[in-house]
Amino acid sequence: MMAYCAITKLELPNPAFLLAPLEGVTDAAFRHIVTKYGKPDWMFTEFTSADGLMSQGLEKLLLDLWYSEAERPISAQIFGRRPEKLEGAARLCAELGFDGIDINMGCPDKNVCGSGSGAALIETPALALSCINAVKRGAPGLPVSVKTRIGYGAYDKAVFEDWVKLLLDTEVSALTFHLRTRREMSKVAARWEEAAVAVRLRDKAKSATLIFGNGDARDLDHAAELAKQSGVDGVMLGRAVFGNPWLFNREVKLSELGVAERLRVMLEHACVYEKLYGQSRRFVNMRKHFTSYVSGMPDASELRAKLTQADTAEQAYEAVKGSLADGFDDDCDFAAFRAEVVRSAPVHPNADNNYERIRRKASELMAASASQDSHTVSPT
Repeated sequence: MMAYCAITKLELPNPAFLLAPLEGVTDAAFRHIVTKYGKPDWMFTEFTSADGLMSQGLEKLLLDLWYSEAERPISAQIFGRRPEKLEGAARLCAELGFDGIDINMGCPDKNVCGSGSGAALIETPALALSCINAVKRGAPGLPVSVKTRIGYGAYDKAVFEDWVKLLLDTEVSALTFHLRTRREMSKVAARWEEAAVAVRLRDKAKSATLIFGNGDARDLDHAAELAKQSGVDGVMLGRAVFGNPWLFNREVKLSELGVAERLRVMLEHACVYEKLYGQSRRFVNMRKHFTSYVSGMPDASELRAKLTQADTAEQAYEAVKGSLADGFDDDCDFAAFRAEVVRSAPVHPNADNNYERIRRKASELMAASASQDSHTVSPT
């Protein structure tokens, strides 16, 4: 049952099921496919650099923040360690019409952490607070959430509890905990017992902040069980969606879908990717999706070998058409299929009449951020 959540200003069920932001995976093309075949309760963009948005790299990064109306509710996920840049990026995201802004304080990537962003902010709580407050100033009308981890190095319960308390004090709308430390990456089982600790601390503080857990949920039934055991308000699913855009659809089970249907949706995904990104992003990025789509199929190794050589949707079709027993009768059918996909897919962001206004606004914010740079020193 859906219910209005005052702190997030969204209609959310309890438990809610969220699509995790995954770099290089949950782009606009994939989210379009997921929305069509099994929409989650809340979506997030790929994480996007606040510094990049407030720089000459804006033009390229705006594609990371593109979304369609069908995806709502959707939050922009941003990362960084410079409050003035995060504030400017938050203003831009508000201008873009997002339903919320999520701050990434959990990415374990060595380059991100090396810059002091992502999970490294767990080690600098004063700076983390400044970053959260900056995003709130930048987007005062939007719910602000944080996705983080339960620690940075070796797991330490006291450190985790202090981190939870500090985040709760900021009164963010929601906290999502990837239930491993940065050092653990995804090499150990998620510590779902710590989700219950976060819930207990939230309840003791009489906070309205929603608590979501993330890690190892296999499907919606498993996620619902994890939510029941831990008491969280919802579960964020990530790796389980690879090759399975039906994940959030209770009416469909991947194991019951035929090979032809799975390959047809894979090709639809490829056609949408080509339409949205054209020359802006390399088609090679689709290959990781191809590998996931064919996983578990008969002759999966042979299909994977062919698909990892594909540089266009048409080449992907040529690689799998022998397995499309009840899919396309001939190449003309694929051409018609692609034309229909392209016709019904969302409009490329550059074609939006609002795009030039957004670019001008971003330029203004970038200039304001640059001016602030010369007067502000970030806390360490």
